[in-house]
Amino acid sequence: MGLDNVRSEIEHMRIQVVRQRKEILQLHRAGIGRASAELLLQIMLAKIDDLCAERERLKSKQGGPTRGACLVAGVGEGQSIELVRQGKQLTLDRRAG
Repeated sequence: MGLDNVRSEIEHMRIQVVRQRKEILQLHRAGIGRASAELLLQIMLAKIDDLCAERERLKSKQGGPTRGACLVAGVGEGQSIELVRQGKQLTLDRRAG
């Protein structure tokens, strides 16, 4: 199962959990036993946890840049880069080292 498939399955399961919680609330209001509905909810939540673990495993296996990484092209050896903040915009100032 690919990363996109796992993500879509997590999203689908979360929607199902919301529906299941609404159903449990309706059963509670009606005074009907809801033990089996709550058990199903716990199973669904456990499956979401498993899918999230699988998603994290696939993400780490995939590799790629990490969050917050800044990749700059065209900077040669001996050159330094300085990021200068101007208001809310960051500009790149290349200086020869």
